Amino acid sequence: MAYATREARQHLLDTIGEAVDELAIAVAALGGAYELLDEVTGDRLEDALFRPVQSALGRAKRTCAAFAERHGLETRDYDAANAGVMPSQGPRAFVERASETISEADLILSELQDSMMPVEVGDPDVRAGIADVRSAIGPLEEAAARFLRTLGR
Repeated sequence: MAYATREARQHLLDTIGEAVDELAIAVAALGGAYELLDEVTGDRLEDALFRPVQSALGRAKRTCAAFAERHGLETRDYDAANAGVMPSQGPRAFVERASETISEADLILSELQDSMMPVEVGDPDVRAGIADVRSAIGPLEEAAARFLRTLGR
């Protein structure tokens, strides 16, 4: 029984890790967009998207690390140095990529919550961490759409 619980906890950790990877890609994409924008537009991007995504990423990483530590599990390194967008595609492509990966992270976490795995093999702290991350990233798809509507104006 303990082995099955350990495997389930590792699966939970790995699934949250997938969301972390998506958020790391979003941060990289928004950083790429920032580099291509003028100062005023870059500051808007930073306020509307970059800081909230970076904060959600940090919360997700802390949730993973704390859960792993509490249950003696291995964590992995998260690295998303490449957003998969070429600078020649412009800042719009970077922001669109970030929006896609934010949505994917939210989908991963919502499916995880719906599976009840965090209740069955998790603990209250991991459930709260997942909920916090979802609350932080929930409004960001609309924020990205608002930003893109005004980009270049």
